[in-house]
Amino acid sequence: QVQLVESGGGSVQAGGSLSLSCAASGDTISTYAMGWFRQAPGREREGVAAIGRTGTTTYSDSAKGRFSISKDNAKNTLYLQMNSLKPEDTAMYYCAATAFWLAYARALAPSAYNNWGQGTQVTVAS
Repeated sequence: QVQLVESGGGSVQAGGSLSLSCAASGDTISTYAMGWFRQAPGREREGVAAIGRTGTTTYSDSAKGRFSISKDNAKNTLYLQMNSLKPEDTAMYYCAATAFWLAYARALAPSAYNNWGQGTQVTVAS
């Protein structure tokens, strides 16, 4: 099983940028589909962006055009570049991975992933 540790969260003004990282250990991420998810207080966890084993990416409607997911297999690290941040982006952000085959249509479904990090808090002030 892969272990995941997120970093890079923090507080930023609306319109600002943050770059999140997810360092993996215990296995190589090249064999996993991976994603970024977020959960705000009182709300369900939702998918933000996902990347497949071959690099195919998908984004939620709220993330399209503002966020960019990438991975560096050599560094065993997943990234999320977030630009033009809005107060509604405030949440705990989690990275997740699955070694199972994942249909593209389920790439942003939290239930499709079985390896999770502890999360990193992102707060966007208006």
